[in-house]
Amino acid sequence: MPLHIGKGRDISTAIGDIVDYVRNPQKTDQGKFIYGYECDTRIADAEFLLSKRQYMNLTGRSRGEDDVIAYHLRQSFKPGEVTPEEANQIGRELAQKLTKGNHAFIVCTHIDKHHVHNHIIINSTTLDCTRKFRNFWGSTWAIRRINDKLCLEHGLSIVEDPKPSRGHYGTWLGNKKQPSFQEQIRQAIDTVLKVKPKDFEEFLEKLSAAGVEVNRERKNLRFRVRGQENYTRCNTLKGDYTEQAIKERISGVRIVKPRQISGYRQASGIKLLVDIEVAIRTGKGPGYERWARVFNLKQLSQAVMYLKEHGDMSYEDLKEKTSAVTARFNDLSEKIKGLEEQMTANSELQKQIITYAKTRETYIDYRKAGYSKRFRAEHEADILLHQVAKKYFDSLAITKLPSVKNLREEYAGLLEQKRKAYMEYKQVRAEMKELHNVRTNVEYLLDIPAGYEMPRKEEKNRQ
Repeated sequence: MPLHIGKGRDISTAIGDIVDYVRNPQKTDQGKFIYGYECDTRIADAEFLLSKRQYMNLTGRSRGEDDVIAYHLRQSFKPGEVTPEEANQIGRELAQKLTKGNHAFIVCTHIDKHHVHNHIIINSTTLDCTRKFRNFWGSTWAIRRINDKLCLEHGLSIVEDPKPSRGHYGTWLGNKKQPSFQEQIRQAIDTVLKVKPKDFEEFLEKLSAAGVEVNRERKNLRFRVRGQENYTRCNTLKGDYTEQAIKERISGVRIVKPRQISGYRQASGIKLLVDIEVAIRTGKGPGYERWARVFNLKQLSQAVMYLKEHGDMSYEDLKEKTSAVTARFNDLSEKIKGLEEQMTANSELQKQIITYAKTRETYIDYRKAGYSKRFRAEHEADILLHQVAKKYFDSLAITKLPSVKNLREEYAGLLEQKRKAYMEYKQVRAEMKELHNVRTNVEYLLDIPAGYEMPRKEEKNRQ
C-alpha cells in the first residue's frame, strides 16, 4: 500500500503516524520483534524524513500531498503455524528481495491477535537519496510470488489459486471476515480436545492455558477470548460445542469429524516446541508466553494426530521410519553430490578439448618454428592455453579425446538424473523434517530423554 502525505498533514506527521503504529510496544512484545534495515528502529521516522529532504535537495523534485513517502506491506500467517521470530525473518527476506537492498525498511511483528502478522514499512527513497521506488503494474502479483516462495521454503501455508480481488486475511481463512469470537472459541476447543484430556476439569484447565478465559460464576459456563468484551455462553456455541457435547466428546461417546479451513495449501505443519522457560529467562513478555503455550499445545496435538493418521503408529515404528527416511535422504544427498562432481568434470573436459582444438594450429606452427622465442612472445597466450590443456589430459591419462558432442549428451543425461534425484530429495527432506519434529514432540509427551534408546518392554508399557 503506497502511503501518501495526504491533505492537512506535513511529511513529518505522515511518517510518524504509521511508524508509531507498527512499533506499538503492546503489539511487538515491548519492541522485541522489530527489525530495521539501514535505519535505527527507534528513530526510523526521523531517518526516513531526512532522506526525503536530501532527495529534494539533490533532485529538486517534490509532488506535494500526492507524494509517496513509504510503502506498507502486511503479511499474515495461519494461526499457530509460525513463531514470531520466524515470521520476522520471513518479513526481512521479503523486503530484501523486493527492494534488492536499495531501500531502508523496518519489519514489526505483531503478536496481539490470534494470528502472527508483519507490518513492513519501506522507505520510498533509495539509500543514496537519488531515486524513488515506483510502484509498477502487477506489483501485487510480484510480491505474492516472492512471498509464496519464501513461505514454502519455510514449510508454511500459502493462498491456493489466488483470484484478483480486494480480499483480506479472513477471506483466506474461508470466511467473509476474520473469525468471530465464537469461531475462535470453537477452534480453541477443538485444539484442546485433540490432546485428549482425561475429564472435563482437565479440559477446562487446558482451555484456560490456551488463552481462553473460563468463567463458572453463574449457572451457565461462559468463555471469553482476547479482545472480547462480553462472555460467550458455552451452550450458545451449539452443536458439538455445548457443555454436554464436549463431555461426550471427551468420553468418546460423540465422534466429531475434524473441521477444515478451506482456501490454503498446507505444507509440513508440525514444528518443534518452544522452550517457554528459556524464552522467559531471555526476557520474553507475557504476550509471547501466552502465544507459546497455544503454539506448543497445537504442535503436540498435531504430533498425536500424525500417529493416528498413520495407523496408530507406535513409538518404535516412528523411530524406524525416521531412521529409514533419514538414510534415504543421506543416500540422495550423496548421489546428487556425485552427479554434480561428474557434471563439473564433464564441463571442464569439454572446455579443455575446445581450447585444445582452437590453439592446436598455433602450437603446430610454434613447433615448426623450432620453438622460437619470438614466435612464442607473439602467441604466448594461445601456447600457454594449449599446454595447460595437454597437461590436463595427461593428468586424466586420456590417450584419445572424446568428441564434444558425446560429452554434451553425457552431460544432458547427468543433468536429467540430477533433476529427478533432486525432486525426490526435496520430498524426502520435507518428510524427514516432519518425522524428526513428530518424534521430538512425541518424546516430550512420553518424557523420553533425547537420544535415549528405550528397552522394548518398557516402551511397550508406555504405549
